[in-house]
Amino acid sequence: MVMTMKAMNDQAMAEIAAVIERIDAGEIETLLQALSAAKRIACYGVGREGLMMKALCMRLFHLGLDAHVVGDMTTPPLGPGDLLLVSAGPGRFSTVEALIETAKAAGATTACFTAEPAGGCPAAADLRVVLPAQTMAKDEHGPTSLLPMGSLYEGVQYLAFEYLVLMLRDRLGITPADMRARHTNLE
Repeated sequence: MVMTMKAMNDQAMAEIAAVIERIDAGEIETLLQALSAAKRIACYGVGREGLMMKALCMRLFHLGLDAHVVGDMTTPPLGPGDLLLVSAGPGRFSTVEALIETAKAAGATTACFTAEPAGGCPAAADLRVVLPAQTMAKDEHGPTSLLPMGSLYEGVQYLAFEYLVLMLRDRLGITPADMRARHTNLE
């Protein structure tokens, strides 16, 4: 039987909500403190996770934070007082692992979003936030999400990141008008 778009939406939203409800508030608080204190923030992820990290970086910039996407030509070096914020949903990506190592060697703090807290990347990072959603690495065994190939993790990223930005906005005393004023006029 073919599902209607409404039925798919109902199921996908229920899956996303169930994951967001399981995110550890203490991990979020620790990350909010790190983001608030960071001189500079560099964000990175691979594939669709990387797109979500770019979206988060854009919102951090709208908050007035010195936020950059790793790989952009204008990304400054990181050092003490800075934060590398990465995503490794399945627990390990070689590029993420290398960036964590480089940032830590330079004295920066590292934080990792993941669905697999025992993975090499979250284990190597100073901070972690577990987004306990199915990723592509786990979509072939056991119960699976309606959403294909790890999209549940990416959907959770999008909404969790927007909520994180709202929490950070309130903490920093930034207004929606302040954020809007930082939006590009070159579109």
